[in-house]
Amino acid sequence: MPAKIDVVSVPRYENYRPRSPQASRVGAGNRRQDTTPEILLRTTLRAFGVRFRSNVKTLPGCPDFILKHYRIAVFCDGDFWHGRRWAKRKGRLLAGWNSTYWVAKIERNRQRDRKVTRALHTLGWQVVRVWESDVRRDPFRTAAKIMKAASDSRLAVKVAQLEKRMSSVRRHGR
Repeated sequence: MPAKIDVVSVPRYENYRPRSPQASRVGAGNRRQDTTPEILLRTTLRAFGVRFRSNVKTLPGCPDFILKHYRIAVFCDGDFWHGRRWAKRKGRLLAGWNSTYWVAKIERNRQRDRKVTRALHTLGWQVVRVWESDVRRDPFRTAAKIMKAASDSRLAVKVAQLEKRMSSVRRHGR
């Protein structure tokens, strides 16, 4: 059963106007899934032979990818929406249009990201978060980061199995 995540108020658009019709069209064109970085990462992971599932709604935060065997959840976070280099970005947003909305929105996204990560850790999942700009710049390096987490996870599973066997041998003398 998915972990329950606290509901916190989210900024609303009611008191804000788009800066221009063009800004409104750009905002409407943003996708929730199957973004270009996700497709790039998906293609690269498949090229490496990594098996995964996409957009698993039964886990907190609906990870972009999961490697079920390794219990790894991968999120491909957008630089703007998830606040990469937040101090610098926040300063620029504060000087712009509808600044109170955008700062509250991105801070809420960052807060939700932390809660989702904690919930997944509680359920025994390792979380790998990658930035969209890193995927665009070098999808192979980003895929290698995920594969390293999988190899570390596999090693951790093997160590746990070995420790379990060793404790059994110590108790029973086998």
